[in-house]
Amino acid sequence: MRQRARKKLESLGLRVSFGNYIDERDNFDTGSVRHRLEDLHNAVSDPNVKAIIAANGGSSANQLLKHIDYNLLWQHPKIFCGLSDITELTSAIYAKTGLVTYYGPHFTMIGATHLIDHSIENMKKTFFSEDPFPLISPQYYSDPEWDQEMILNDGFWTINPGEAEGISIGGNLLTFNLLLGSEYNPSMDGGILFLEENKIIDYKGVQKELQQILNHPEAVRIKGIVLGRFQRKTGMTRDLLTQMVKSKKELEGIPVIANVDCSHTAPMLTFPIGGLVRISAESNDRVTIEMLKH
Repeated sequence: MRQRARKKLESLGLRVSFGNYIDERDNFDTGSVRHRLEDLHNAVSDPNVKAIIAANGGSSANQLLKHIDYNLLWQHPKIFCGLSDITELTSAIYAKTGLVTYYGPHFTMIGATHLIDHSIENMKKTFFSEDPFPLISPQYYSDPEWDQEMILNDGFWTINPGEAEGISIGGNLLTFNLLLGSEYNPSMDGGILFLEENKIIDYKGVQKELQQILNHPEAVRIKGIVLGRFQRKTGMTRDLLTQMVKSKKELEGIPVIANVDCSHTAPMLTFPIGGLVRISAESNDRVTIEMLKH
């Protein structure tokens, strides 16, 4: 898996290196705080490193937040990308420094899935160019990301019609909720919120998590919501999702798009945290998502 991921990244003309403690595991299936910080700060300080891609999700990523040298990150800006619990790091870096970060494939996903080419093409557009571009839904996807089944993709869904433009923030729904009220949570004021949840939370839990965000005082100023595709084990269906969205008065009058490939299924599209995004949702699932600044 590691060699396959390395080969895919090298196909972009990149040279791949690893932190000193990439293979360290303790009883909590993670490395020590000191060693993870050392790897992070070393990568940030290294002038040869242009991008930092998380190895995997990292369920204890929030242990690092109080100890990161955010001034160092601000002085040496890098591409920083990951998914799932890495939401805590990408959100915190943007909130504390104003640097754009990215919710996209981590190293393990790149190596695990056989449907990675669409993700790689999207990463090229995101990281190698400043030109605006639309997100394109792939023809097939797999669920979960390491599964070999190719499922026909029915594309993006319009749940609430409308148009909006704003700063994109978000990531994993549960993890984003854990940041609410802290200094590491980016402002939702005027934002396009993109959210996804993986199979460990069912559709009833998703409803509760989404409501938690909508209970926040800034939620009234959210301009639009993009929901990533839900894995089968969540039990979420289009009908259930529509019922959930339509039941929430807070979402009346703002566009809500769903079934977007920015989740734990593969391929995975990369969303900038702190980038500028325009969304348009019309009836019959005529949906456009444009990355304006990324």
